[in-house]
Amino acid sequence: MSSWTDKRPMSPHVSIWKWHITMAGSILHRATGCANYVGAAVIVAWLFATAAGPDYYEPLSAVTGSIWGQLILFGFTLSVCYHLLSGLRHLFWDAGKGFNPKFASTMGAIILVSSLALAVAIWLLAGLVPGVDPLHMTGAA
Repeated sequence: MSSWTDKRPMSPHVSIWKWHITMAGSILHRATGCANYVGAAVIVAWLFATAAGPDYYEPLSAVTGSIWGQLILFGFTLSVCYHLLSGLRHLFWDAGKGFNPKFASTMGAIILVSSLALAVAIWLLAGLVPGVDPLHMTGAA
């Protein structure tokens, strides 16, 4: 038995709502904001290790150079890209634009795909993908 005595209705639980892309996008925007703080701390640790010398830089470089380290760094890049594009959508919402449900859902899907494409492009152009040299990539077949 519930001890709820207020006669006003309770807010529905998450399990009651039908999930849609704008709901997931809002949650993901908050989650990437938190993840970006952690990623920024890792970048600062890398900068301190670089400044401290090889005794500190070498172990960190071994971790970030591993497959798991590369996945984490790519995830951080993806997180920053998603948060940037989603933040731009929030700026439009703050201006009172883009609230049509169909348009908002479409933009949510576009932001998901675009953030992945942007993260991949950043890694390709920065030369972070093993075996890909950005200075010798050609568009001609």
